[in-house]
Amino acid sequence: MSKKTVLFACGTGIATSTVVANAVTEAMKERGIAIDARQCKATEVRSELNGVDLIVSTTQLPADLGVPSIVTLAFLTGMGKDEALDKIEAELRG
Repeated sequence: MSKKTVLFACGTGIATSTVVANAVTEAMKERGIAIDARQCKATEVRSELNGVDLIVSTTQLPADLGVPSIVTLAFLTGMGKDEALDKIEAELRG
């Protein structure tokens, strides 16, 4: 499977998206999926979509982005983390 590009978005594009990007990258590696993690502010998502396979965000996103997206706080709260990872894996395996 070729490397998938995942865009991680949060309010500031710094702290929260870094935590989520690190957690997802590590978990996907364990599941045999290599990802190229990119980060941005939620307001920048539209301009960062080129070549992106999936968006993972901790904040609401516009609905019409044309790229699958998952909005989750599971990596911050710890609740529902496995389900979120399963969803991400399913999207990436497509």
